[in-house]
Amino acid sequence: MDTQAIRFFHRGAVVQAQDLPITTTVLQWLREQARCTGTKEGCAEGDCGACTVVVAELARGAESAADARAVHVGPLRLRPVNACIRYLPTLHGKALLTVEDLQTMAPEQALHPVQQAMLDCHASQCGFCTPGFVMSLYASYARHHGDGSRPTRQQLAHDLAGNLCRCTGYRPILDAAQRMFELPPARLDPEPIAAALRAIAADTPDPFTHAAPNPAFPDAQGRARIDRFFAPRRLATLAALLAEAPTERPPDEAGAGGARKLTLLAGATDIGLWTNKQFRDVGDLLYVGDVAELTGIAHENGGLRIGAAVPLEDAWAALAQAVPALRDMAQRFAGPPVRHAGTLGGNLANGSPIGDGAPALMALDAALVLQRGSAQRRMPLDAFYLGYMRNALRPGEFLHSIEVPLPHAATRVCAEKHSKRYDSDISALSCGLALRLDGARVGHVRIAFGGMAAVVRRAAHAEAALHGQRWSEAAVRAAMDALADDFQPLSDLRASQDHRLRVARNLLWRFWLENRPEAPLAPAQTRVWAGLQESSRIAESGAP
Repeated sequence: MDTQAIRFFHRGAVVQAQDLPITTTVLQWLREQARCTGTKEGCAEGDCGACTVVVAELARGAESAADARAVHVGPLRLRPVNACIRYLPTLHGKALLTVEDLQTMAPEQALHPVQQAMLDCHASQCGFCTPGFVMSLYASYARHHGDGSRPTRQQLAHDLAGNLCRCTGYRPILDAAQRMFELPPARLDPEPIAAALRAIAADTPDPFTHAAPNPAFPDAQGRARIDRFFAPRRLATLAALLAEAPTERPPDEAGAGGARKLTLLAGATDIGLWTNKQFRDVGDLLYVGDVAELTGIAHENGGLRIGAAVPLEDAWAALAQAVPALRDMAQRFAGPPVRHAGTLGGNLANGSPIGDGAPALMALDAALVLQRGSAQRRMPLDAFYLGYMRNALRPGEFLHSIEVPLPHAATRVCAEKHSKRYDSDISALSCGLALRLDGARVGHVRIAFGGMAAVVRRAAHAEAALHGQRWSEAAVRAAMDALADDFQPLSDLRASQDHRLRVARNLLWRFWLENRPEAPLAPAQTRVWAGLQESSRIAESGAP
């Protein structure tokens, strides 16, 4: 296959990159090649937001519900992402906006309103995290200026959930976030960018193929190995590439033969850490993010069908709209830059035992549509995981979409996450619950936990303790006791075995308190965050 240079729009022009390893990150390119050092490296794992940039691409059109949470500026859709775990080849045909670009959007002013507000409100001390905050705020600024709205202080706090500051404190940063809307406006002119991106698209074959030497992994002759990056745009192209890929096998003793590893890549929110932190060999990369057929969200057969490449931000927004009980999880599922880059399909297919998506979807009886070539098969999510980081995908098969049945109106649904930090933190454990009563008895129940075993799985004994029983405190306590038969969790840095079991039991108990037949408790009485929000609402209303 012919190889092409990586071409994208940056600093007012189309730039191209080649002869860099395909796992070169956007952050590395910015600082080491483009010499744009405003963007900083903090954690190098998508946790702190110091490296936040904005990626723009041509909008897919009004028919794509998967664009709903992107920031729309004319023909462009913008998303804040972490540059430290974004691979450079994924920028082909897109635009990269960094802190250096902002002043050009306000040529008659010394600074962009976002930057000026940070200055006016003394929202920066050491300044290391400031460019990342500025870019996250710019995404919020562009969104709300575009639709003429003004976000609340809490909405702005949610927008900044993926950015950490160690010295300034968040009060002046939130002051700046509100202040930026009071300054003379500045808007991005999308047309020059859109024209450049259309020209790149017209000159890009399907698949886009880029090859580059990787000196970290020499070949049998000691030369820098050539790694390849494939970015198909059509589902048929993706299926053909994967079906034709040989099963990986090692070379012979002389170093000859063998098959090249081909790694499926979506948002790189996990794979990016494999190379950043563990220095793992991922071989050739097959990127699914440009396959239009994998980025749709549709209502079908009384449920949602979510394409495997739909960003987490859009997927969870659609789920939370259909099932309001998932709203808290939608906000606590990582921070915005990770949610805009990562995909629901990647979160499920990766199979992390502490992934936040699987427990809630398992409780809703979600199913996966798997594809090889043109053939598809359907598998319940709770049958997909075979062991730690192992799943039921066959050679040449990939995840096409996720089917989520919408629960019956009488079904009580809950999605819980327990972590050391409220926002943007990895789970110690997570839980999905769905329960429906037939009269006074439990007619349907699903309880799934992550972080309690080598895989996310349902609590079969706890479900059995409830199913067919009267919905009562005694039945719930029996289910709580049964969790010890379902799980023997490990102790690690996030939580001990005893703590995990205690929290799992308490989550069932809280579900009972909020859903018991007599005198159920309101969330403000059982949840600290809900209680704080209620107190804030009362204080703002002036009620006694």
